[in-house]
Amino acid sequence: MDLSRLFQPRSIAVYGVSLTNPFHPANVIYHKNHLRYRTATYAINPKGGDLYGEPVYRSIDEVPEPVDVAVIGIRAERVPDALRECVAAGVKGAIVISGGFAETGRQDLQDEVTHISRANDVPVIGPNCLGVFSPPVLDTFFLPPERLIEIRPGGISLVSQSGGILVDLMIKLTQEGAGIARGVSIGNRAALDEVDLVRFFLDDPATTVVGLYLEGFRPGRGREFADLLGRAAKPVVFMKAGRSPGGSRAVASHTASVAGDYRVLHDILGHAGALEARDEAEFVAFCEALSSTRSPRGFRNLCIVTASGGHGAVASDECQEAGLVLPTIPAEDGDRLRDELSPSIRDIASVGNPVDLTGSATDRDILASLRFLLGRQYVDGIILLLLPYLPAITPDVGARAAQIARETGKTIVAYVPHIDKYGIFIEGFQTNGIPVSHTVQGAVHMAKAIARRAHP
Repeated sequence: MDLSRLFQPRSIAVYGVSLTNPFHPANVIYHKNHLRYRTATYAINPKGGDLYGEPVYRSIDEVPEPVDVAVIGIRAERVPDALRECVAAGVKGAIVISGGFAETGRQDLQDEVTHISRANDVPVIGPNCLGVFSPPVLDTFFLPPERLIEIRPGGISLVSQSGGILVDLMIKLTQEGAGIARGVSIGNRAALDEVDLVRFFLDDPATTVVGLYLEGFRPGRGREFADLLGRAAKPVVFMKAGRSPGGSRAVASHTASVAGDYRVLHDILGHAGALEARDEAEFVAFCEALSSTRSPRGFRNLCIVTASGGHGAVASDECQEAGLVLPTIPAEDGDRLRDELSPSIRDIASVGNPVDLTGSATDRDILASLRFLLGRQYVDGIILLLLPYLPAITPDVGARAAQIARETGKTIVAYVPHIDKYGIFIEGFQTNGIPVSHTVQGAVHMAKAIARRAHP
């Protein structure tokens, strides 16, 4: 099936728009797309009439131009007939946000949706979903814009069996400075599932990283998914629910998925090259790191550079737990590095690994340490723990650190505390290709993702 129109439609029709309830999900979708997006948007209600002066069409046949995508938000019992009407009108795809299918025991209705989609070669997303976020042309999330933050554009595309998890991830990635290309809530997966969507995104020029929230595969699709990942040129990050008996029961009641044997899935997808995140924090850090950095030739042996011994100790523990290697800096190199530092800190800095430059460190000390360490063959990358409240640190340090990373061909990830006034420091890193986390643990998660990508 051709999924391209689902993400780049020229026109959409929204089924189920209410003439009396402005908060109906179909009304939210209609107004959002009609007023804010560039795609032509038409309202459908069998009663016809008008909505704030705009025409409401009784059926898709009355719409004055061909419709690429139908968004359906009507009672479940009426969805199959609406889908047949759309197919007859020549739509290129449909998104069914309505609930009341397999998740409530109406497998028969869901099977009918599946049959219509496959018999007519028309891609259908849902039912029981939020649908597609593909700015600036389409957003079927029935969430008023004023209730959400503005999602930052970028190269991460997300596929999720949960609409709520998807929205949370989009917000958290944006807050961390990472950008979203597209998001898809697939719900019950009557026709299209995560394998179809990931396959599309792996060929999508707008996508650099694919993130997947997974509850379970349909029978036979797990192996197909692993085969797909084995050929993937882009990183794929996944987070799995239903790992415990209680989680499996919750998954079954949510989207009627079968969670399957988690350990088998973990092993198969890991062997195929996917990166598993244990929780949302890891998922966000993995996606941000992999969307910000090119694929390094090697990323195994790391040094930590800090101006706080405590931060360095915490990062060291996290690195050890993550399986990252912190090589010992030879005594001769330690002496040479010390000579590169300012006279005021030369005798008080620690030049082991972590390298602790102390609270008197300046930009010059940080940059000299980065350049020296990245020039050593036994160092593949740096975790830089930056404390902007130190008096001799300036916002220029991010851009200048990025320049050193480019010159040496090696990778830096950074930690900067999440305080609004430090935004200018964070931008200095992120706009120059260095991923930044707002926690020490997050910076180590980023390093772990890059290392796994470099050494699958």
